[in-house]
Amino acid sequence: MRYELVIFDNDGVLVDSEPLSNTLLAGYLTELGHPTSYEDSLRDYMGAALHRVHDLVLERTGERLPDDFDDVFHGRVFAAFERELQPVPGVVEVLEKLSADGVPYCVASSGSHERIRVGHRTTGLDRWFGDGRVFSSEDVGRGKPAPDLFLHAAERMGVAPEKCVVIEDSPLGVRAAVAAGMDVYGFTAMTPAERLTGADELFDDMRDLAGLLA
Repeated sequence: MRYELVIFDNDGVLVDSEPLSNTLLAGYLTELGHPTSYEDSLRDYMGAALHRVHDLVLERTGERLPDDFDDVFHGRVFAAFERELQPVPGVVEVLEKLSADGVPYCVASSGSHERIRVGHRTTGLDRWFGDGRVFSSEDVGRGKPAPDLFLHAAERMGVAPEKCVVIEDSPLGVRAAVAAGMDVYGFTAMTPAERLTGADELFDDMRDLAGLLA
């Protein structure tokens, strides 16, 4: 293993949440008078912290979203997670391999700690991610594409950035990893490869990741 730390994004990489959350986000924004398609949501918000939704809506329309937007949206997402969320196929095998080989890993997500935990409990991934392995954009001042979150995770895990690899599926996440001085492997199961410019490797099946890392 050439890396001393594997940093996973969460949504779309560990848990198959992007279709659920972006369908709900597009629907809620449309309901509030900001017509948004599922494709729009993926393009504009996939991989971003929720403040980006507020920022873009304000920039484009001059209107602010309701004060309870985050709470209502999270309520809808968490309910959907509990009904439908599944781990990304193959990710359990990757985590088993990393654990067996003694390779440190963690998750660094634009989502809140609560969102990460709800998803992990629902899918059974919580057994792989204790408190010391979970990092959220809530922990830093700026979310992706700023490098702050990945640098924070590496520092807390005690590994230099150049010895880390990030597993990402969003353009914002790839940009953040590159800015952090880390290698990044782009997961193209949902995102076209051409949108993950800057990734060192591209793969479309999580079952292939262990071999790439080796």
